Amino acid sequence: MSLEDKAKAAAKNVEGKAQEAWGNATNDPADKIEGKAKQAESEARNAKEDVKDAAKDLVDRA
Repeated sequence: MSLEDKAKAAAKNVEGKAQEAWGNATNDPADKIEGKAKQAESEARNAKEDVKDAAKDLVDRA
């Protein structure tokens, strides 16, 4: 996973956590849901990059 991709995923996760916290503080369900969605997007990005890294490792070993 490139450093830039890691940084983008981490930033998206932090953004999602902040938005979810804001939604909890203001009792706004839309912000809570959107924050959780951003966190899920971050996890998906990380999973995608993990698969790419694993595939690259397999190719490098062959």
